Amino acid sequence: MNYGNIKKTDIANGIGIRVSLFVSGCTRHCKNCFNSETWDFNYGNPFTKETEDEIIESLSKSYINGLTVLGGEPFEVRNQREILPFIKRIRKKLPNKTIWFYTGCTLENELQKEGYWRCKVTDELLANIDVLVDGPFIENLYDISLCFRGSSNQRIIDMKKTLENGNVVLWDNKQ
Repeated sequence: MNYGNIKKTDIANGIGIRVSLFVSGCTRHCKNCFNSETWDFNYGNPFTKETEDEIIESLSKSYINGLTVLGGEPFEVRNQREILPFIKRIRKKLPNKTIWFYTGCTLENELQKEGYWRCKVTDELLANIDVLVDGPFIENLYDISLCFRGSSNQRIIDMKKTLENGNVVLWDNKQ
């Protein structure tokens, strides 16, 4: 897996100050995507153990709330397989940090049903995420007033509550 960028103090992609990892590779190609250079799976730099260590070091700071993974598309199957061991490492080493993922997939229709976006690690990856922002960017639904998302079709999902209840539970930022 490659990555296009790491932001070590990001305030736009989740609650608080976050470290954001922009993975490379996306076959969705949403019209007017804000990060279209990351569609290419070979864009950027290889995601290595040294990259993981650098991110974990940044996450270890007390003022950092957690990690956000976006792209490209983190739920491309080959990205899922590469990112899961890293997410599990963060969960073990930094259990109090939150993990947010952004995806153009919809949870019920693509990530939880058999098809292109699922593989043997999808469910385990979903179980290790606190918040999932799902749905493709749709230009004619763009709304600058939305918090942590670009278009009104996108949802901010509390993954822990969703998996416990078996139904989508939207994230409540008053938690």
